[in-house]
Amino acid sequence: MDAEGELAYSAVESDLKQLLVEYGPARGTTPAYPFHHLVNDGVWEVRTDRGVGSPGTGVRELRASRATGRLVPELRAALHREPSLLGRMARVLLDLHFPPSLHQDLCEAVGLELKLAETDALAPSTRQPRDRRMRELVLTAYEYQCAFCGYDGMIGAVPVGLEAAHVRWWAFDGPDDIDNGLCLCSLHHKLFDKGVLGIGDGHRILVSQRFVGRSAAAREHVTALADRPILGPQIGIPPVAATHRSWHTSQVFQGSPRSVA
Repeated sequence: MDAEGELAYSAVESDLKQLLVEYGPARGTTPAYPFHHLVNDGVWEVRTDRGVGSPGTGVRELRASRATGRLVPELRAALHREPSLLGRMARVLLDLHFPPSLHQDLCEAVGLELKLAETDALAPSTRQPRDRRMRELVLTAYEYQCAFCGYDGMIGAVPVGLEAAHVRWWAFDGPDDIDNGLCLCSLHHKLFDKGVLGIGDGHRILVSQRFVGRSAAAREHVTALADRPILGPQIGIPPVAATHRSWHTSQVFQGSPRSVA
């Protein structure tokens, strides 16, 4: 980044590519796509050696024209006047586009440290607020055990390391309903939200071919799960709805599932 806050496409292409691999959509895209299309959101401007304006979404064109991008003047001025605005903007984007289990990882990946004081006074969301009862309802439905591995740890009567995972992310209109939830341990919740694990036909566990784990622990806790039936929910409680399973498979799950020998 130069003194004017400009980022040369050629300088950030590699980092953007890695972020898209880890946190982007399941269907492939290139760093050129967001670099160009952010202009349409009114917060980003692109310049080349030919002047103002993006040459398009072609990687070669962005490189050859020495394209640079930066925030629009109005937004740069607002951030200069109120530096804490950055944290609030980041929090809104995280809440709108990613599940909470990925927020900290994303911040660390881009070198951003969010302070609670900068993000606790956000304007109310126009979306329906989350149902705080969902965690208890989902954990009860799955009898306080991970639906993938059966982990059921507690300290006294309090479950520890167990979480209610949205199958279709809340950020993408996933409802706070039991048929959109799974009780998962912390490890499998993270792997589910990263697209390493999924749910296939017959409510069996999918494991991505892209996952590589050579240790006995990786085999036991991840690859060996392939095609196992999900544990739960209790009889009479609806399992994960097909529409939510399909959304997760198409939007989150990475690549194709592993075959079982």
